[in-house]
Amino acid sequence: MKKDLDFYRMRRQMIDEQLTPRGISDPLVIAAFENVPRHAFVADEFLEISYSDHPLPIGDNQTISQPYMVALMTECLALKGGEKVLEIGAGSGYQAAILSRIAKDVFSVERIPELADRADRTLKSLGYSNCLVTAGDGTVGWPEHAPYDGIIVTAGAPDIPKSLVSQLGPGGRLVIPVGSGYSQVLTVVEKCGDSIKTRDICGCVFVPLIGEEGWRG
Repeated sequence: MKKDLDFYRMRRQMIDEQLTPRGISDPLVIAAFENVPRHAFVADEFLEISYSDHPLPIGDNQTISQPYMVALMTECLALKGGEKVLEIGAGSGYQAAILSRIAKDVFSVERIPELADRADRTLKSLGYSNCLVTAGDGTVGWPEHAPYDGIIVTAGAPDIPKSLVSQLGPGGRLVIPVGSGYSQVLTVVEKCGDSIKTRDICGCVFVPLIGEEGWRG
């Protein structure tokens, strides 16, 4: 079945029908979506719908996010190229791969060791050598590599984790879903000197962000 699927056509259709009509316009983001094979990050049983307009299960009660949401969160970081980015919630590795086509270095923290190992293997097998994945509590970030130009959180938090804000560099942005365990608001936090500015983007639904500065598991 894999040989019979035209993945390039499926990617173009995803961009033309799901992303650009909803306002995704950053050329760097579009180029990343054109080049990253989403189907390589899902199980074989989902290959036919690997570019569909909804999340897909990846095991351990986790999901690969809807393409539009991945694109929106990436665009909200306003990357120009050459940045250092932290991702919280590696999942399948797809979001890290998208980020890696724009940023210079991507560091990703995944709470579930099995998913971290799988994401790391997938990224390496596809040649994304500027991605580093570790297993750990993402709510406290990855201070070893801070400060970051951007931080993206792919799980819903009850509040904005202070550790993540502290690891932003000057002018850095944090993109994070904030709300209840059932629905959140996608929020952009921008570090401006010693203060932060926040703005709401849209409603969304993510799996819970579990950890010391998130939901208790």
